Amino acid sequence: MKQSIHPTAIVEPGAQLGEGCVIHAGAIIRSGAVLAERVAVHPYAVVGGDPQVLRFDPAIPTGVKVGAGTIVREYSTINRSTEKGLHTVVGSNCLLMACSHVGHDAVVGDSVVLANAVLLAGHVSVGDHAVLGGGSAYHQFCRVGEGAIVGGLARITRDIPPFVMAAERDEVAGLNLVGLRRRGVPREAIVELKEAFRLVYFRNGNIREIAARELAAGTFKSAEALRFLEFMTAGKRGIAGSRRPGASDGEGSE
Repeated sequence: MKQSIHPTAIVEPGAQLGEGCVIHAGAIIRSGAVLAERVAVHPYAVVGGDPQVLRFDPAIPTGVKVGAGTIVREYSTINRSTEKGLHTVVGSNCLLMACSHVGHDAVVGDSVVLANAVLLAGHVSVGDHAVLGGGSAYHQFCRVGEGAIVGGLARITRDIPPFVMAAERDEVAGLNLVGLRRRGVPREAIVELKEAFRLVYFRNGNIREIAARELAAGTFKSAEALRFLEFMTAGKRGIAGSRRPGASDGEGSE
């Protein structure tokens, strides 16, 4: 499967393109970028540009890795890592819609959708199958769990747990049941996720401590419920709270 590189595209020496990659007019693939097979980069997108860090030394050898089948639409940017020998990572089969931005040292999982003008700051991580709504913005070091869906124009400064719906400023609205069913998650696992969500969010107290207690109790058996709870016990930022009045809002979980 041959590569297709438009005559006005720029692919710098040191960039690597897999079989079947399509680089459209005006796109720029910087040195150190590694694109797997069948990656499409649309006009005027930049893959592997320098991180937007004032004291960064451009001579530091870093890069970007983009997984197979990912589509990078017009004017999107993926900045390279700030750490010597490391890469900003975008997984396979992702869709980065027009004008989206993936900051330095971010890690985006597989089958993730970044809608138009999504802004990921440095060191953000996004789990597999997450969907991030248009114009939503993410503070550095935030985590978005697998299968989460975030509404358009949301301002995210805390971690968004796996399998939830979130919107506005760090507000969790419930489980992403439609997404779970579309992915074929078993009914038994969804029932456990509902119970784990209820226990964490509809009790007063520290979210991380509640999740840790539930893990230690060994009540939950499904992989999805365990990943939901385990997510709560890690990270550098607080956990996004629930919209429900009187529910735990993540305070004290830094």
